[in-house]
Amino acid sequence: MPELPEVEALRDFLDDRLTGRTVERVTPLAISVLKTYEPQPAALEGQTFTGVSRHGKFLDLEAGGLHLVVHLARAGWLRWRESFPPAPPRPGKGPLALRLSLTAPEEGGGGDGGFDLTEAGTRKRLAVYCVHDPSEVPGVARLGPDPLAGEFTAEVFAGLVRGERHRIKGLLRDQSVIAGVGNAYSDEILHAARLSPFKIAGELSGEEITGLYEALRATLRDAVERSRGLAAGELKSEKKTGLRVHGRTGEPCPVCGDTVREVSFSDSSLQYCPTCQTGGKPLADRRMSRLLK
Repeated sequence: MPELPEVEALRDFLDDRLTGRTVERVTPLAISVLKTYEPQPAALEGQTFTGVSRHGKFLDLEAGGLHLVVHLARAGWLRWRESFPPAPPRPGKGPLALRLSLTAPEEGGGGDGGFDLTEAGTRKRLAVYCVHDPSEVPGVARLGPDPLAGEFTAEVFAGLVRGERHRIKGLLRDQSVIAGVGNAYSDEILHAARLSPFKIAGELSGEEITGLYEALRATLRDAVERSRGLAAGELKSEKKTGLRVHGRTGEPCPVCGDTVREVSFSDSSLQYCPTCQTGGKPLADRRMSRLLK
């Protein structure tokens, strides 16, 4: 799933290519992708993009006073196209969910590139909203603060953590608490902070909260810098290359050399280093325990 660093890189990428360009056509190809009915995406046709912004994991493409807000979910992606084949795409064929084509620069008509939104797999969660204001999107309206914003201070973060009875891994992933962090980067942040993902947020000491705040900001900033300037098609591989523990079960920890371990859930998993994060003790993995009985 694209998280804050990849969505920020996509924002940069699209802002450079869309601002000042005019929409020729918006073609939804999967019924499931559209989450709003009015205004129709066709209302964007003939409008000029004025900018691209980000709200947590949401992309916000603004044109003609309308906002095309996109959440890529777990298996969605954006593919930039310098040109499209002459034949129109067929609905229901393959992973293609929506196509946006642009008019040729300084010319009317004659489409000239744009992007496709695609989604792999059978669980369709890719979401596109066409709205007058991004706050009309429920997921945007409930977002917590952006962890890279200047006003997101250590004091603000401490106020979000203190008194919480949730495990810190879940708190970091809660979009209504902090916007943009998902499964992968929460693993990376907790590894950098040397904290167990199962530790209760409200039980963190002041020193641990400070360390977690610094790890949160540094991990995300480093990932944003690694992704900056990359083409959309390169962002997935860059994310995977930069991860130290997430997705690296069985590999040596790059800090201490211990074996990275995993806890599995129904539809996801987390990775951690026992030496760095849990005092050398493996965390209970109930799913694996059931399989071994």
